[in-house]
Amino acid sequence: MLEGIRIVEYATYIAAPGAGGIMADWGADVIKVEPPGGDPIRMFFASVGVESAINPVFDMDNRGKRAIVLDTAQESGRDALLCLVDRADVFLTNVRPGGLKRAGLDHDSLLERCPRLVYASVSGYGLDGPDADRPGMDSAAFWARSGLASMFSPKSGEPIALRTAFGDHVASMATVAGILAALHERNATGKGRLVEASLLRAAHYAGASDLALQHAIGRVSSNKPRKDAPQPLINVFKTSDGHWVSLLTRQGEKDWPKLARTLGLDALGAEPRFASAKARRENRDALIEALDAAFGSQPLAEIAAALDAEEMIWSPILTPREAVADPQALAAGCVVQTPTHDGGQMNAPASPVRFPGGDDGPKGPSPRVGEHTRTVLTELGYGEPEIDAMYASGAAA
Repeated sequence: MLEGIRIVEYATYIAAPGAGGIMADWGADVIKVEPPGGDPIRMFFASVGVESAINPVFDMDNRGKRAIVLDTAQESGRDALLCLVDRADVFLTNVRPGGLKRAGLDHDSLLERCPRLVYASVSGYGLDGPDADRPGMDSAAFWARSGLASMFSPKSGEPIALRTAFGDHVASMATVAGILAALHERNATGKGRLVEASLLRAAHYAGASDLALQHAIGRVSSNKPRKDAPQPLINVFKTSDGHWVSLLTRQGEKDWPKLARTLGLDALGAEPRFASAKARRENRDALIEALDAAFGSQPLAEIAAALDAEEMIWSPILTPREAVADPQALAAGCVVQTPTHDGGQMNAPASPVRFPGGDDGPKGPSPRVGEHTRTVLTELGYGEPEIDAMYASGAAA
């Protein structure tokens, strides 16, 4: 879908490279520009004290890209980057605004130089305000600063940690959407623009239903233990064979009689103390006790068949091991085969959107550090003596 689009990715870690990775899957030529020594996320395992010959965290967001190493602190390295930008459709970066400004790589400078360029900035906190130049990874800018960590934590409990790169990948998806909108606009007007994505703004949108309530009525309900759930039917229950089930009922009253039938609780379904959402909330202790007993009396297979027969909204709560082998996930295209450097393939998560009939999967393995430096510089018109000189000075590697 994106064949013919060239993206210069001047970024490290995950949020911006994740956006580049999605677009590489979709056919864009993504040139990853790394500093000397490479993207720090290449050292993911080493940074937590683990030795590993593979790095799926890096591979996930960098498959199918070409990688070059430039020291943009040196004039020749910076000039090579500008030559790349001159031939690019998109400049994608998560370098902090102050550093970009000092290097002459800020959006004003590059858009003046290349008016058709789509300049995509991914930051922790946005490009304006007192914290615009503050370093911000997803556990800080996305999770903590946005209010999400507070909303997810149980009432009066300690805040819970965010899973690896969760907020980064939400921001990656948002960034891709913004870039594609700007490319569409450029096709109509001939002009590029700044696309500004931030972990903080992506988090506010991800939590928008709760935050909309906060804006409108000045408060949000806290996360509560399952036995204190304000809507006891929207809850989790454990089957007799030890599986947890997540149950979600629709708005209105239609699902309660169906659920009561499903679980053999017809008499309970007719009781006035459970006849409305308000009544069920007021009597939730008794209701949850009865539901726990009913779910706990049957194995998952029987519960599943009964819930499906009534077209209830539910799902088993899968472990990561179960999730990556889930037949429905496989049928929905959630898992793709990613090429490896040895000519083999490995399973990995797919990019977030499927294009049936289109080539929307990984185009190659993640690149080694500087794997394509010489090739890309040659494409830019550099001769062998110039390239050798850049290698000798450390401006390229």
